[in-house]
Amino acid sequence: MTTKNNWWQCVTMSVCLILVVISCQTVGENGHSHNNTNGHGHSHAGDEFPTIDTTIWTKKTELFVEFPALVAGQVSRFAAHFTILSQHQPVKAGTVTVSLIKGANGIRQTAKSPSSPGIFTPSLRPKEAGEYQLVFNLQTSTYTDKIVVGKVKVYPTTKAAKLALQNQKEEGNDISFLKEQAWKTEFQTAPVLLDKVYETIATSGIWRAAPSSFQTLVATTSGRVSYSQSNLLEGSKVSQGQIVMTLSSTGLSNNNQAAEIQKAKIDFEQAKMAYTRNQGLYKNQVIAKADLELVEKQYLLAKTNYETLSAGYSAYGKSVMVPYNGFIKSVSVDNGDFVAQGDALITIASHQSRLLEVQVSSEYTNLLQKIENVWFRPRINGWSHMQKSGGHVLSIGREVTPEQPMLSVFVQINEAVGMPEGSFSEVQLAVGNPIKTPVIPESALLEDYGRYSVIVQKSGERFERRDVVLGKRNGRQVAILKGLSPGEVIVSKGAYQVKMASMSGQAPAHGHVH
Repeated sequence: MTTKNNWWQCVTMSVCLILVVISCQTVGENGHSHNNTNGHGHSHAGDEFPTIDTTIWTKKTELFVEFPALVAGQVSRFAAHFTILSQHQPVKAGTVTVSLIKGANGIRQTAKSPSSPGIFTPSLRPKEAGEYQLVFNLQTSTYTDKIVVGKVKVYPTTKAAKLALQNQKEEGNDISFLKEQAWKTEFQTAPVLLDKVYETIATSGIWRAAPSSFQTLVATTSGRVSYSQSNLLEGSKVSQGQIVMTLSSTGLSNNNQAAEIQKAKIDFEQAKMAYTRNQGLYKNQVIAKADLELVEKQYLLAKTNYETLSAGYSAYGKSVMVPYNGFIKSVSVDNGDFVAQGDALITIASHQSRLLEVQVSSEYTNLLQKIENVWFRPRINGWSHMQKSGGHVLSIGREVTPEQPMLSVFVQINEAVGMPEGSFSEVQLAVGNPIKTPVIPESALLEDYGRYSVIVQKSGERFERRDVVLGKRNGRQVAILKGLSPGEVIVSKGAYQVKMASMSGQAPAHGHVH
């Protein structure tokens, strides 16, 4: 019995040893593999050779680069992560040249393609110790960028590098969120800006059709209406020059358009011949100039009358054409109706201009004389403002009644609005004198029981959750009274994913192995 127990204990210990070995070779789901063939794996915390990482932002690109400390005579391989800031996506194709420059001399190497999406792995072997400038030149099919990392040290020996960098420590509150994670999610960063912030009056408004944004087409002749398509419905899109209906006077004894055009054509041709004949007589000094001018006037009148009547006329009748791109606001006649000259037919509206009627309490009467801007929602999601497209305040109401206790402010908005006429919009009126303060997009805010925080990007893969105190809101921008400084970079889209990474309990990843 004892022999059997000993045998079972040996088997159990062997299985445990195998599991320990396997666990040491595995990385968490959110980490890089330690033996990645692309050379893009994080080293163990116990690795002795120090690594350096730095993050540089330009207007186009974010560069996050990790590399072993540079030592004279030794090869260092770079893991350079390039992110296109406008979409926060990896650079998937292109070349990267890395140069190590001191004075007029330097060395360089070009990586002709990324080893994996967004990651280029060039190598350099510096010859001498000293302080250098590290330069990355990125070239893609759509844009180029130059990113400079200043004051990079090359150490004389490995021992000197270890001694100089032995006190490097990652802060305990940092959140690890890898570039590969950010590239696979809906993610965006933005700098904290120093911008003007106004006092605002939060209210609402109603979308109206601006008088200049629609036109009612009327019948230029009498006739029977014939739709050019099966249905003319309110809200349908129409294009400039499109024929929406025709007016036919065929079979009418009075106001017969075809007959009138034929008569106008005959009058025009007769006037033209008379004018040509009198030009010759005047040239030969047979008639006076006054006689020629009288004939010329009759000719021009006949020409204008004929061209006006025949314009847009076809075998089907007089065409009614759309004057500009837009949509059908209303239709005043049915298919087959008879209309007289001057009757309203159809109203065409444009999306390019809207009228916003804003309702404001009379207690703000004095402030309304100092409206600097108007923020509104042109669609369900998102903000825009009056100054963006050159809009302006048209009028401000000056009287209230028991039936109408609010003042109306009418604002011309010169941009496409996705909300239907008559619908409501959240509105903020900016009034008074602005103050300059740090501002961020409202999409960056995380809220917990009335407290707000943001995710600050400290480097390419290190983040920090930080509490902030909010000030005024101007549309989609939020003033920050405490917690952020201009120039810091925050997560403007995807902050929740980073927050969840901080709650996962996984240890932050460290430097890359090359």
